[in-house]
Amino acid sequence: MDKKFFLGIAVAAAIIFFAAAVATSLPKNTISAEDRETLYQVSTIDALMQGVYNGVQPFSEVRKHGDFGIGTFDALDGEMIALGGKYYQVKSDGNAYPVPDSATTPFSTVTFFEPDFRITTDHPMNYSELSVYLSKHLPSKNMIYAIRMHGIFPVMKVRSVPRQTPPYLPLTAAVANQTVFTYAGANGTVVGFTIPQFFAGLNVPGYHLHFISDDKKIGGHILDMTVPADASAELDITPGFHMVLPESGQFAGTDLTKDMHADLAKVER
Repeated sequence: MDKKFFLGIAVAAAIIFFAAAVATSLPKNTISAEDRETLYQVSTIDALMQGVYNGVQPFSEVRKHGDFGIGTFDALDGEMIALGGKYYQVKSDGNAYPVPDSATTPFSTVTFFEPDFRITTDHPMNYSELSVYLSKHLPSKNMIYAIRMHGIFPVMKVRSVPRQTPPYLPLTAAVANQTVFTYAGANGTVVGFTIPQFFAGLNVPGYHLHFISDDKKIGGHILDMTVPADASAELDITPGFHMVLPESGQFAGTDLTKDMHADLAKVER
């Protein structure tokens, strides 16, 4: 064997050693740039609509995929808000509590929030008016956008759904017992997403927003709100989508071919 052969082996070994050294030096929880631009979702909204409320993934895992998002809890016990890497559970008493890693979710959507652009309102408006206004300024209606709005909201109307007991009723029945809170001059952050219409059945098409106060004491799923003339919405274009489906339990036997559009509209607002 000549020197070139041994030199080739030496170079190859050096490359392998270097690659291994780099790999082992990276933190185990390092998130790729591509993953940071992904909406990570547990289960489907239509499954939730039909009473699939059993938690299927612990928040210890959900946290790995996003520092921002919304969702709910095992047995549909309240509303979830993730903001700045902190996760909160707003229960039916209207109060927000830190979410332990051991808590589980039947439906959640999270991402790493990194704003791409900003939209500022030019006059006061309610939720419906805001939705129309924001949509007019979106670069495309075929993308997922994470939305964050911070400020003082003249009116903030939110709800939370109490913990359910088996056998679970559909979500339209569960929200019949929701608790509703209306706050004046609410200081806090709106957290959520606007989802393209072609996601119908998987997620909530249109705007799905939750609220958490600055003191992290109150919040919930937004039913209505008013925003001032100079409200600023930060939006993060989220081109990736990753969904995890339950491998056992109610989900496997649920008929997900039904059109739940009308029922979904009732529970969202």
